[in-house]
Amino acid sequence: MAERKYFGTDGVRGKVGESTITPDFVLKLGWAAGKVLAKQGTKKVIIGKDTRISGYMLESALEAGLAAAGLQATFTGPMPTPAVAYLTQTFRAEAGIVISASHNPYYDNGIKFFSSEGTKLPDDVELAIEAELDKPISCVESAELGKAVRLNDAAGRYIEFCKSTFPHRLNLSSLKIVIDCAHGATYHIAPSVFKELGAEVIAIGCEPNGININAEVGATDVRALQAKVIEEKADFGIAFDGDGDRVIMVDELGNKVDGDQIAYIIARDALRRGELKGGVVGTLMTNMGMEVALKNLGIPFVRSAVGDRYVMEKLIENNWLIGAENSGHVILLDKVTTGDAIVAGLQVIASIVDSGMSLKELCDGMTMFPQVLENVRFSGDSNPLESEAVIAAQAAVEAKLAGNGRVLLRKSGTEPLLRVMVEGENAEEVQQYALDIAEAVKQSC
Repeated sequence: MAERKYFGTDGVRGKVGESTITPDFVLKLGWAAGKVLAKQGTKKVIIGKDTRISGYMLESALEAGLAAAGLQATFTGPMPTPAVAYLTQTFRAEAGIVISASHNPYYDNGIKFFSSEGTKLPDDVELAIEAELDKPISCVESAELGKAVRLNDAAGRYIEFCKSTFPHRLNLSSLKIVIDCAHGATYHIAPSVFKELGAEVIAIGCEPNGININAEVGATDVRALQAKVIEEKADFGIAFDGDGDRVIMVDELGNKVDGDQIAYIIARDALRRGELKGGVVGTLMTNMGMEVALKNLGIPFVRSAVGDRYVMEKLIENNWLIGAENSGHVILLDKVTTGDAIVAGLQVIASIVDSGMSLKELCDGMTMFPQVLENVRFSGDSNPLESEAVIAAQAAVEAKLAGNGRVLLRKSGTEPLLRVMVEGENAEEVQQYALDIAEAVKQSC
């Protein structure tokens, strides 16, 4: 597979005004994508965005590029990433495009694509778009130029879809829920979903101003949600990230419930109902406690590389339905084509309502192993993974863990950092083991 020049693990992303996230590049990206993706004959592309101030500029640039390629831009306005995947499928569009940098700060942005089936683009399609980007931009005949329209009922359509994934025999009338929308794309969606299903909803992070997305709120920072759950004496809280594809929950005592625990609850509930198909896909970062808990239930488990696209690949390879990252990406292929935070949250809540158990009680079947992550900077021209001292330090720690823990050394894809992850049964020992390996990395540089 050829090296990708512009696309990362989740589309094209960067700081606004630099490199690829500029009006001129995004215009050409729209044109190149239009040339490659126009296969259905509908000439329609669904474009959604999160609440970053730069979204206005970038959607205009995309519109111009798509129009030059002869495609119509259909704007949804602020809309969660999974909603764009759903609408792309529903409208039989050529593609879906989301303008978002997900959980990143407001000054970053990105462009990610969905196929006509509502799935992430395969590598060969991304490479074909990159090949077009190296060509001079051209323009179809004037009569063939694309137009731009707005989809006014996008939010209502997606709200109804989310509600349809919740069992009709259940409702949320007995629950008080705090919803944190990260001042992002779910701000006008999620509160309505839970209210319309009967819950008493307290909403925070629902006042986007273009620059406060993910700022001390949402799935990447649940402190505000934890405080609000305790203050309101709520049954639980649920947090989304800026584009609505990550979900983290908080139980009634303020304890954080991550993507691993969410997937465990959903899988166990499917097993209880006799509806579990196959097993669960996690990643290299998935807590060992999840692996142990699933094994105790007889549920198969495999790990993929880090990244929701790799989780998806493993799901398809095994013909399974449930996959997750501990960061909150949860994929449920019997209901959606990509990670959907609202839908995943609803499945956990269905288990709460149906079982009569609290979120904390549902988590109790899975004991999280203490996990320590140390980031160690190294010189760019060295490779600590090949250092004899680092290899020896890792082997020594693995011998001490004796199968009751894990060591994972992983280089960052964006900067010269080695991520040292150690997990095991004893928190103090795990911390020391991680520091021992980190010290070996520093000495090797």
